[in-house]
Amino acid sequence: QVQLVESGGGLVQAGGSLRLSCAASGSTSSINVIGYYRQAPGKQRELVAHIRSDGSTDYADSVKGRFTISRDNAKNTVYLQMNSLKPEDTAVYYCGADALYYSGGYYSDNWGQGTQVTVSS
Repeated sequence: QVQLVESGGGLVQAGGSLRLSCAASGSTSSINVIGYYRQAPGKQRELVAHIRSDGSTDYADSVKGRFTISRDNAKNTVYLQMNSLKPEDTAVYYCGADALYYSGGYYSDNWGQGTQVTVSS
């Protein structure tokens, strides 16, 4: 079992920056991929960025060049640096481990509690 605890969301103006953190505990050595996903009202949970155990990363097209995912293995923590934020980035952001894509959304047995990110115009 993996426990994920997120922090760092909030309210920011368009063009601003935020950094999210996700601290993992429990069976962290079993994680193959960990990342951030977001869900806006009425929409399915979508990938923002994830990082695999080999260090490779993937980003949603909508955030490429603006967001950066990184990890500190010593702290079992994954970070999402979000720059040049836009109003359409507004959503609840979830940290998830080994999420799978199915029928238009991402699903996992291991989610953080979620953190609200609101970008005002």
